[in-house]
Amino acid sequence: MSEDLTLPIALAEVAEVGFEWEWDEDTDEARGCDFEPYDRFEEPGRTAWWFRLWTGNQEADGSEFRFFGTTGAGDYTGFWLVRPDAAITDQPVVHIGSEGEHGVIARDLGDLLWLFAAGLGPAEAFADPGSTAEPNEAFRAIAERHAPGGRRSPTQIVAAARAEFPHFSDLIDAMCR
Repeated sequence: MSEDLTLPIALAEVAEVGFEWEWDEDTDEARGCDFEPYDRFEEPGRTAWWFRLWTGNQEADGSEFRFFGTTGAGDYTGFWLVRPDAAITDQPVVHIGSEGEHGVIARDLGDLLWLFAAGLGPAEAFADPGSTAEPNEAFRAIAERHAPGGRRSPTQIVAAARAEFPHFSDLIDAMCR
């Protein structure tokens, strides 16, 4: 029996809207968010392939994650399936960067939606949740529909996630060879 790779409705709506990103040659700065959400969860076999390369560990298969997007640089974002018996939308969201950086950025999908509404993508939330960004009205509407009452600043969202899951880096570091 194959695994259901269908995204939760809110994430499917985010993927439908999409993210805009461009490099401004004049200012030598990026505008928008470099994030490409998938239209479904990544196949477990593909996750196992790149996760083994990333960790250098042939025994690690990334099965404790469900990835739903990437950046042009090769960073991955997904759910960490750490809460037993919880729905996937209630699992924390993690960022795993192409250069080895990694961390929890949201306690659940609702928090992630509010990061998107604030104008941050996963990489931006990981690197600098206090940065100024242009709020995204389309994502705000999605967040209000699927996570009403959950609006907080990106700094508060990321800090709460990191406080709840302080040992995520230890888990990842233990997998790396």
